Amino acid sequence: MSNPYVLVLYYSRNGATEKMAMQIARGIESVSCIEARVRTVPPVSANNEQSIAAVPNEGAMYCSDEDLKDCAGLALGSPTRFGNMAAPLKYFLDGTSSLWMSGALSGKPASVFTSTGSMHGGQETTLLSMMIPLMHQGMVISGLPYTEKALHDTTTGGTPYGASHTEMGTNGALSEHETALCQALGKRLATLARKLNS
Repeated sequence: MSNPYVLVLYYSRNGATEKMAMQIARGIESVSCIEARVRTVPPVSANNEQSIAAVPNEGAMYCSDEDLKDCAGLALGSPTRFGNMAAPLKYFLDGTSSLWMSGALSGKPASVFTSTGSMHGGQETTLLSMMIPLMHQGMVISGLPYTEKALHDTTTGGTPYGASHTEMGTNGALSEHETALCQALGKRLATLARKLNS
């Protein structure tokens, strides 16, 4: 029997949120007896006559209902869009009512992460917006505690609500503190998932 896994589910347009997802997965994998499963969601388009490929050409696979239903925990990530999660992620979450009806996610731990183009680009409201559907699913929300030293030291991204990245002139590269906080979030989430799954 395989180890339980924490699902790292994200949408990324320009790559920064994807880089965060990979660092969160590294944090998850640092915890014994639990694995990381990285998935993304398809983009949305006003063109409803052309369907997208079932499997993306590169990067993480698209998330299935089974990936979400069977996870031991969830890290959910999105770039900010006017202080809210991006439409593709919201569209995906809007289609998970069957999981809500069955209670499949209830009692499982979840964390959120985001990236913005500017220092005050709505990171905290985006993180909070992603928590709302997870609370409706009955998930147990976990943030980043101030016992994480990088949360005190960061001059870029990082909040107690979840990991974050500030793009401003970085060409998408995560800072040392952002990387540390992404990994800490993954490790914390995996530790909680392992305890709740035992």
